[in-house]
Amino acid sequence: MPGQEAHKAMAAYAHGGKLFDAPETARKAGVFVLLFEKNDGWHVLLTERTSSNPNDRHSGQISFPGGQFEASDESLLQCALRETHEEVGISPDKIEVIGALTTLYIPVSNFHVFPFLGWTATPPQYFLQKNEVKTVIEAPISLLQQPETVRITPIKVTNQFVLKEVPCFDVFGKIVWGATAMMLNEVLALTR
Repeated sequence: MPGQEAHKAMAAYAHGGKLFDAPETARKAGVFVLLFEKNDGWHVLLTERTSSNPNDRHSGQISFPGGQFEASDESLLQCALRETHEEVGISPDKIEVIGALTTLYIPVSNFHVFPFLGWTATPPQYFLQKNEVKTVIEAPISLLQQPETVRITPIKVTNQFVLKEVPCFDVFGKIVWGATAMMLNEVLALTR
């Protein structure tokens, strides 16, 4: 799988494009990368997180559906499917799982993320969990594969901190960066 190289290509230059190993103390999370056909092309589902939770280090960012592994979860895959159902209303029985993607560690939130890839036979109907998801973005794979969609931009992380040169995808004016961009780049590498 092209995971590590795809991740490095979209890693923040502030870290020298470096990937971090997850410590034993890292919290685990499962996320789901959902593909579907619409308007004669494949799309990937992204969510825009709400910005109302001051304790959420990723509030307002673009992400995949997913979240923290809970004691009731049988596996990280089940966690990713549960979170997808909770956040955007897509039932696990509507999803065909393809497999696991490359894991990655997010130091700022201490999450070891386990992404899974799958597809649904029909375009999804959404029922958003409004306290977590502001909106969904149906990103065409054909758009994401265009070189002009990828750019380098400063990202304001907090009022006091700006990352100066961050690789990102510009999807309909929404900036996809960080772990989401890294995982998305792996999916794009698999589709080439």
